[in-house]
Amino acid sequence: MSTHYSLTDLGWSPYFQQQILLEEWDILTPARVIEQHKSIVCVLTESSELNIELTHSMPPIVVGDWILLDKDNRFVRLLERKTCFKRKAAGTKIEEQLIAANVDIAFVVCSLNEDFNLSRVERYLSLVYESRAEPIVVLSKSDLVDSKEDYINQVTSLDSHLSVESVNCLDASSVNRLKEWIRPGNTIVLLGSSGVGKSTLANSLLGESRQVTSHIREDDGKGRHTTTSRSLVPISSGGLILDTPGMREIQLADSKEGISMTFADIEVLAESCRFGDCQHTQEPGCAVMAAVETGQIEKRRLDNYFKLLKEDEINSASLADKRAKDKALGKFYKRTLTESNKLKGR
Repeated sequence: MSTHYSLTDLGWSPYFQQQILLEEWDILTPARVIEQHKSIVCVLTESSELNIELTHSMPPIVVGDWILLDKDNRFVRLLERKTCFKRKAAGTKIEEQLIAANVDIAFVVCSLNEDFNLSRVERYLSLVYESRAEPIVVLSKSDLVDSKEDYINQVTSLDSHLSVESVNCLDASSVNRLKEWIRPGNTIVLLGSSGVGKSTLANSLLGESRQVTSHIREDDGKGRHTTTSRSLVPISSGGLILDTPGMREIQLADSKEGISMTFADIEVLAESCRFGDCQHTQEPGCAVMAAVETGQIEKRRLDNYFKLLKEDEINSASLADKRAKDKALGKFYKRTLTESNKLKGR
């Protein structure tokens, strides 16, 4: 990888510029995190590629972050994020997991085979809107279906303003239509389940095979999981692309605003309900249920709206409770250490 980039090439913007004092420019170096490992992060500066060791005193850092280094290439501080993708950690862990930071455009990739699922698209859209990035739905493997327009219409029915593109990830001319969103300095993230073609798409956009890909399994039409880590790669024509591992589970937390934006049609209708506390189930004068009965809104879509709101409520409460307990535990440790030091002085 070339190690000579301008800050603009790496995604620098006035948003980050204003976070640095004038006198700091002579002593601090901005660096973009391009890879994240267990104990180190790999970063790019204008002149070099470096590995920075992670320590317990540092804040959580994720691919896409901007950090400042001193003249000895030691971590000084993390710059405030412009956008941030995060989820509740998979499984039973009550933890928040960062996915990527400072992303401009999110390609939500969904393949046109048995994996096509509108409810999953809505889940990813909620994640993207909450992050403040711009979503583009990319329908991959368009060569597998006779009428891709049917699928495009299904997605645009969720939101008429949503940008949707269908592509064959192996066809360069097909992938080229995505390049209008890949501008110099723009950071693109690829989101989607395992096997939808994200790594193949990344390779086509990069013009080289940087990500390992696998063939589709014949029994269920799904690809094998190939990408195992997150990496931010500069594109020769400008911009940067971040491929992510296929995520079997995207649990939403602290994403109420993202859900509201994804289901804006339902929330607008809810304002016309007879009762302000209408639950949109059996109440008289419910504008939302009336829209379902006339076919204006799919029952599936309303059910998914309820599901994501409930999930977000439960996960947000769990994370808030854990943060409160961690804060109390930290205060206890600090108080215990203070008391211990006082006793040593006697």
